[in-house]
Amino acid sequence: MNKLNTALRQIPVASAAAVLALGMTAGVTQAKDIDLPNTVIWSAYPTGTTGYSQAVGIGAVLQNEYGVNLRVIPGRNDIGRFEPLRRGRAQFVAGGSEAMSAQEGIRDFGTKEWGPQPVRSGLWNMADGCSFGLQVHGDSDIESVADLKGKRVPFVQGAPAPNAGFEYLLRYGDLTWDDVEVVELGGYMNMIEAFLDNRLDVKWNACNSAALHRVANAPRGIRFIEFPHDNKEAVARVSEQAPWFVPHLATDVVGVDAGDGIEVFTSPYPMLAVYSATDDDLVYNMTKAMHIHFDDYQESAPGMEGWAMDRQKIETSFVPFHDGAVEYFKELDLWTDAAQANHDLQVRRQEVLIAAWEAYTADAPSDDDEFANGWMAARYEALTENDLIPLMENW
Repeated sequence: MNKLNTALRQIPVASAAAVLALGMTAGVTQAKDIDLPNTVIWSAYPTGTTGYSQAVGIGAVLQNEYGVNLRVIPGRNDIGRFEPLRRGRAQFVAGGSEAMSAQEGIRDFGTKEWGPQPVRSGLWNMADGCSFGLQVHGDSDIESVADLKGKRVPFVQGAPAPNAGFEYLLRYGDLTWDDVEVVELGGYMNMIEAFLDNRLDVKWNACNSAALHRVANAPRGIRFIEFPHDNKEAVARVSEQAPWFVPHLATDVVGVDAGDGIEVFTSPYPMLAVYSATDDDLVYNMTKAMHIHFDDYQESAPGMEGWAMDRQKIETSFVPFHDGAVEYFKELDLWTDAAQANHDLQVRRQEVLIAAWEAYTADAPSDDDEFANGWMAARYEALTENDLIPLMENW
């Protein structure tokens, strides 16, 4: 009950009630021991993206098997995907590392309106492609991240997770935003158009994103920047601020011959995120349905293989799993002592962050910039005092 109360303090009262109510809908579909509301709502990346396509494929199976209507709300940016969850208008976010930003209360989630959120994970996708890679024009002279110095790079408004992902990968080349020419864009599709119009020298996407087919077929084509894993110092610079970004050999890559694979980083995408207060039965049944029907949807969209149960990284997740998902993992004998220890550590991390936020906002400055800088200092102090990795000290 204390954990539930802590979580609910982070959500407006009416919104929290709506979140809980969504998991207790009166009309419930029952079949094959799966109990789900007649309508389930996910927010996801915009139409045409890998995440949206996968949600549609999973929804088709839920409809065929249980008569469940999976509605997918396309979110233009990270805040746009999390806002329906916070307001109780969606039960799940099928997003990416914005779940980490929301948990941490950083970037666009470090504002007065947000702060650290009680985020939990259901299932996630670790595909044969990659969740986040960098592409340049096929005829470009850019061969490495270091070559991006002075080049035109995207900064998408309201998209803290991908912007952060780009920043993390710049660190591999020992670069920062100060070393590149930033082009501000209004959304994901604006970035695609800017790249096709030759207003950008590089862009980001999942390795197997549906949107990449259009880019790959453009006159200039595309190439992927690689991140050799044997450069331990460069890998460590990325891991220091993004431990969920892990070295990965991508074999499913749109527009290029991947051969035996290209060396990149990856993280969970899509990641099915919820709040800790979301109904346990809802998350349990969604997790179970996605597991037992994996064979039914795995061919319906690119990258579906990443939802397999053996790719869940249960013992090392940076975001704690939801109690409903944990219940199902225990039924499968997958929940180990190491998984529980990691889970407890990440839950404690969230509790430290939320307590630091409550203490800071009790007497925080009104100026937005002063507020943000003060919060980052308070956040850093709270994490380091509790022997937790701070990720970042300032903006």
